[in-house]
Order: sequence, then structure tokens, then C-alpha cells
Amino acid sequence: MKSVLEAATAAQALSLALSHGRGQLGTDDPIREAKLLLALAAGVSVDRLPHLPADVFTDDLMSRYQEFLERRAKGEPISHIRGTRAFWTHDFLVSSDVLDPRPETETLVEAALEEPFERVLDLGTGSGCILLTLLAERPAASGVGVDISEAALSVAVRNRAALGLEARAELRVSDWFASVEGVFNLIVANPPYVDAAVYAHLSREVRLFEPKVALTPGPVGTAPYRIIARDAARVLTQGGRLLVEIGYDQAPEVVAIFSAAGFSNICVRQDLGGKDRVVDARKRA
Repeated sequence: MKSVLEAATAAQALSLALSHGRGQLGTDDPIREAKLLLALAAGVSVDRLPHLPADVFTDDLMSRYQEFLERRAKGEPISHIRGTRAFWTHDFLVSSDVLDPRPETETLVEAALEEPFERVLDLGTGSGCILLTLLAERPAASGVGVDISEAALSVAVRNRAALGLEARAELRVSDWFASVEGVFNLIVANPPYVDAAVYAHLSREVRLFEPKVALTPGPVGTAPYRIIARDAARVLTQGGRLLVEIGYDQAPEVVAIFSAAGFSNICVRQDLGGKDRVVDARKRA
């Protein structure tokens, strides 16, 4: 990128840098991603790029930018390059050990916040984004997040510290309910629900850089809901709520699973895209 360093003006340097980035990336929107990566390398927001002075375009900046471009070209998500992903009103630390928080999961958070709760259990907490968001919104509540992955929990621990929730959020290793103690009036979960056959066709970005265990339980994507439906009543208070994220085509089966397990007031909630996203159920009072 010698031409960038030799540009006569900051505007020319920016144009050349973005043109170089666009040529390096084989993504759907290379110019947008080039802007994001250049801003990340420069430590500024994207809207500040046009205001960078010419002397910012140094060898160090261009080296960082080139590294980010190469990582992105190999499929690494921009969130991993940045190290954070926005969810609800917070930026959560992410890595290849956890599932990236998705906007559609905010449907579950929104539903959970419609009613008061004192104790919440988050199954398969991953980065902790669901549990920690709920506790940040409800200062009087406390909760437990469990995950089978110690590596995932290490990320959640850092997010818990960043939000100052150490006193109210317990994190522990558990295979579903195996190590869960106490009772809760709200249980939430975004379990792995992608059939193995479907997982094989997910994007390279997802398959190579997000944990398989957080995405697919194996051949039958709805298998985790049977475990949750079977064991949730043991730790859920009378009248307590159970909220789970689902795949867009899984609502009928998950509703049937919860109904057969004795849950009541079962409803399905759609995300902003109009797809079935959350099953909301209640333990019979």
C-alpha cells in the first residue's frame, strides 16, 4: 500500500486505502467492510474516516489494516476481529468459543422483560449476553448462567465483570440442568437447534469461527427442547415462565413438546423479520 502512504492529501489516502480493501475482500459488501476495518485499525468510528488527517496513514496503520483485511478474507467475522458484538444496549466480548449474539435473540430478551422476575436461569449461556442483559435491566434480580463449555464461560465471566454484575450473576459449568440448584421464576435458553444436515450448509463464517456445539445438537435439531421440557419443571416455580429461542420452522414441534410436558399458556413470538423465533410457556400454577 505504498501509494496510500505517498498520497498528496488525506482524501486521496482514504480513497486509495478503501479501494485496496475492496479488492482484498470477496464479501457481499466489500466497501462497507473495508470502511469498518479501516476504522477499526485507526481506532475511530466509521463516520470519522473522512476527517482523518493525512499523517494518520502510517506504516503501522496500514499494517493493522492489512492484517484485518486478510483475516476477513479468510472468513473471520468482523465481530471477532473487533472482539465485541453489540446486543441490546451493550457491547459483549466475543470469540470463537461463543456464539455471536444475534439481533433476533433480542426477541427473547424483550419477551422476558414483559413480566417481573426475581431469579433467572440461562441455559447454554455462552457469552452471557441474555442473562447479563436481563440482569442489567432488572437491578433487583439475580440469576445463574450455565454452559457445558468452560471456554465459553471464561468469556461470560469477562462480560459479567464489564457490566459489574459479579454479585448478581453466577456462572457455572453444567450439562443442561445437571449442576443447577435452587428455584427460578424465569428460565431462558438459546439452545443449539440446527439439524446436522443443515449445519453442513451454513456459511463458512459460521462453521469455521463459531462453536459447533452451540449451533447443532446433532441429527435432530429439536432434541434440546425435549431435555428442557423434561427437566425445567424441577427448578421452575409454580406459574414461572420458560422462554426458548427456536429455528424459524420449529414452532409446531416445540409447542407440542412443551404441551406434552404439561406447560400451559404456550405462545409463539415472531422476530422483527416476521419469523417464528421464541416459544413462551408457563408452568401450571
